[in-house]
Amino acid sequence: MRLLLFGILALCLKQCGYPQSSIEKTLDQLNKGSVPYIQPKEVQQDNALVLLDTRKKEEFEVSALPGAHWVGYQQFDLEEFEKQWPDKSTPVVVYCSVGVRSEDIGEELMAAGYTQVRNLYGGIFLWKNQDLPVVDSLQQQTQRVHAFDKRWGKLLTKGEKVYE
Repeated sequence: MRLLLFGILALCLKQCGYPQSSIEKTLDQLNKGSVPYIQPKEVQQDNALVLLDTRKKEEFEVSALPGAHWVGYQQFDLEEFEKQWPDKSTPVVVYCSVGVRSEDIGEELMAAGYTQVRNLYGGIFLWKNQDLPVVDSLQQQTQRVHAFDKRWGKLLTKGEKVYE
């Protein structure tokens, strides 16, 4: 009976959107693949990309990709974005912790006619896991990375995890 209850609990947790044991498994389970991915090393090599951080403001203030612009998730304002980047062929990379929230914002941009939208595969977590630099709110390199919460933080294997 216990084994059955454990199995049901595990299935419920999986369906509730909890992260899996790896970034790849998490993305396979939670993303639709509707926004093409771009790998961290590709982003690092292309200075022409507009980087959009779709996490909460407090996450962005702890750690972000160098040169990223905060647009938020619930706060994302398409009209404001279009004012700042009216050219629909602007190459845009959206990211969040691992790439789930950013997929939603990427879909919005694509629906608005933006043609060069990519979702950073693995988000800031994979970026940092690959020893790529992150910066704080003063644009200074930091080892601190906002890990969202303890469950999602398990996917971040490098840097100093911050949860506040």
